[in-house]
Amino acid sequence: MEKKIQILFLGILCLFVLNVITVLANSDEDDDGVEKTFGIASNLNKKDKTIEYQSPTIEPGKFYFADHFDELQKFSQKWIKSQAKKDDTADEIAKYDGVWSVETPTRPLLKNDFGLVLKSKAKHAAIASRLLKPFVFVDKTFIVQYEVTLQDGQECGGAYIKLLSSGKETTDLGQFHDRTPYTIMFGPDKCGNDIKLHFIFRHVNPINGTITEKHCRKAKDRLEEPFKDKQPHLYQLIIRPDNTYEIKFDHRIINEGSLFTEFTPPVNPPKEIDDPEDFKPSNWDEREKIPDPDSKKPDDWDEDAPPQIPDPSASKPEGWLDDVEEMLPDPSAEKPEDWDTDMDGEWEAPLITNPVCEKAVGCGLWKAPMIKNPEYKGKWRAPLIDNPNYQGKWAPRKISNPDYFEDKNPYGMTTISAIGIELWSMSSDILFDNLIITDDETAARDWAAQTFDLKRKIIDKEAETFVSRIVKFTNDNPWMWAVYIVVIGLPISISLYFACSPKKDKPTNAKKVDAYQPDDEDLVKENVKQQRVGKSDLNTPTTQAPPNPDLAENKENDDDDEVDYNEDEDDDDEQEPELIPADDDEDDGQPQIAEIEEIEAAEPVQETGGVKKRRPRKD
Repeated sequence: MEKKIQILFLGILCLFVLNVITVLANSDEDDDGVEKTFGIASNLNKKDKTIEYQSPTIEPGKFYFADHFDELQKFSQKWIKSQAKKDDTADEIAKYDGVWSVETPTRPLLKNDFGLVLKSKAKHAAIASRLLKPFVFVDKTFIVQYEVTLQDGQECGGAYIKLLSSGKETTDLGQFHDRTPYTIMFGPDKCGNDIKLHFIFRHVNPINGTITEKHCRKAKDRLEEPFKDKQPHLYQLIIRPDNTYEIKFDHRIINEGSLFTEFTPPVNPPKEIDDPEDFKPSNWDEREKIPDPDSKKPDDWDEDAPPQIPDPSASKPEGWLDDVEEMLPDPSAEKPEDWDTDMDGEWEAPLITNPVCEKAVGCGLWKAPMIKNPEYKGKWRAPLIDNPNYQGKWAPRKISNPDYFEDKNPYGMTTISAIGIELWSMSSDILFDNLIITDDETAARDWAAQTFDLKRKIIDKEAETFVSRIVKFTNDNPWMWAVYIVVIGLPISISLYFACSPKKDKPTNAKKVDAYQPDDEDLVKENVKQQRVGKSDLNTPTTQAPPNPDLAENKENDDDDEVDYNEDEDDDDEQEPELIPADDDEDDGQPQIAEIEEIEAAEPVQETGGVKKRRPRKD
């Protein structure tokens, strides 16, 4: 019964697995409009097909800047490579001579998808492009979004962009360099273990017009994966008119806060500052504790006692070889032929362990092991007490900040007129793609859905395992939990029930099927005879009746066919015939006894030696 249930359980489980595979194969429908296919074979063949990709449409009414780099003929018209030189730098490395190229990724994911690639490394590179229309920070949400693929990884270098400020210095983008004024710098950067996701904006002092860079605090999570996995990642910065910001990485918010509180230095300076002309008095006592002047060193305090001393209870082991050196010059070593005594000094053979010491307890000068010195106390110092002259920690007095101002709207930054990429990297093949600037979050999300999300879908599908697909399908279809309970839980419960239920005991003295099995009548008859023999007259000599040959023959067959399960039992012991105990109910037993008595009365009583045997008295 149990084997049948287990076979049934395995069959149901196999059918369930096949059904899940078929369902997962048939449920794999692409969101980009690819026709749904059915069957496992068709699903596997579909992986070989490239997802259809169409370059997003650039609508000037929605975007201040947008470029997917798929229109190769327009690239040279749109982007300008810098011909400038870095100031205060050697001429051989001052030029912006990095190589830019528009090409497909080294690992193509979408057909006819191109990107802007920095091909060179260890060189300064700069390139810029004019916005379709300037972005003015007044009352619209500012959104900048772009993709970066570090195709060769990154150990030291950045992949950030600069949103250049409108003005005279950004008129000629061919002279774009590291000191060109920008309004916002945003993007990843790494050198060694220092990993950053920059968000820096240049704030203009409303009083004197000076500009200060405000650096956003670091995100709690370290973004290590984009510098290692060589996959495309999406970076997005959102600045709202209510002076709040969000930084997203692959659609996930990793940093958010206020322009007032999350930047260093803060947007608004403090109202009061330390007086620069205030100095701490020479007699100002900042010590909270001082040594007790009334305390004296005890007379028995020995500052010169060593912390460890030789163990006085130790003794030199027997067989210690004091006169034998532990290390000896190697007799097989030879002086090198190129050894120069004047340059290298006097040559000495290298030392090796003395083979005599390896067999002895020890060699050389014996020294007792060191133990802690119980008399050691160290340098004496007077205990500390409260300083009666303590005046507290000195701080300069506060004065009004002459440069104080309150900017209630730091969102009102300098107008942006161009976008630029200015880098120096130790890695090559840094790919930029799908750069957009907009004030519509829906437009930015739709652009990512047509570009970045398709790439991630292909990458996730390639890395997807059968188990992950089952989990995903179950999350999308909660009714599968009921199927799991019925198909898996029920057979397991039944199997556990039979495994834990008590089993019936098998007879320990089983006989073969063809062995003689005495009838109930013969067993009862034998039992009655034994009872009567026990109650017979002890003074009457008894003789043993000759055995019935039929019963003896059957007995021998039983003894031969019977299986011996008790190996410890003595072979010489006589085997008693198996008796069926009489029923406890006296009424049921009386008719059987009476019937047996009638049978015995009809049988003749055998006589032995001419003496007639008296029949036993009835009870």
